[in-house]
Amino acid sequence: MEADLHNLTPVVGELNSDRQNFNFGVLPATPIQHGACDFKVDFKTRIVEPRDEIKGMLARVYFYMHDRYGLNISKQQQRLLMAWNKAYPVSEWELIRDFRISKLMGHSNPFVTGEKTWELGHKNTAKGAQAFIQVKSPELNNPIRGNKNSRVYHLPSGCPSYDLVSPSNIVEFVSEAAANDAGFRKAGNCL
Repeated sequence: MEADLHNLTPVVGELNSDRQNFNFGVLPATPIQHGACDFKVDFKTRIVEPRDEIKGMLARVYFYMHDRYGLNISKQQQRLLMAWNKAYPVSEWELIRDFRISKLMGHSNPFVTGEKTWELGHKNTAKGAQAFIQVKSPELNNPIRGNKNSRVYHLPSGCPSYDLVSPSNIVEFVSEAAANDAGFRKAGNCL
């Protein structure tokens, strides 16, 4: 979840630190405190307001993360983010960004592409929750490595050729069963 590219974006460290886990809101009377950065923080009420240009994108990222990973979001925050989503529609840059990320992640943000819309009381799909659990598993920290040319797979331990597979030929599997199901056979020099 922490490494989901749909959720990652460069940000000024001080802003990220001040943002903490505060809720989003509208702060018309709060002065800008970060020089030229149009970002407002009310530390007393624990509310932040980002600049207008990113409010819609931020809303769609929040919808995506909450839907994909089964996270809860208050009705008040849902209403605000739905308003931002409507007031600041998807930009051409956001579509390009989503397309580039989808090529790496294998899926897009459906709230950017228009495949999904967020409604109050949205029921999360939690599709990413299972993927998140798998990333934490030892098998994926050291996946079984297949060679797409030879159709042979190597285990992370006990197979001397594990690190010799050319990076352009690597196919990773979470289990030997998955490698076998894909038509790969275990390397003969594995112990």
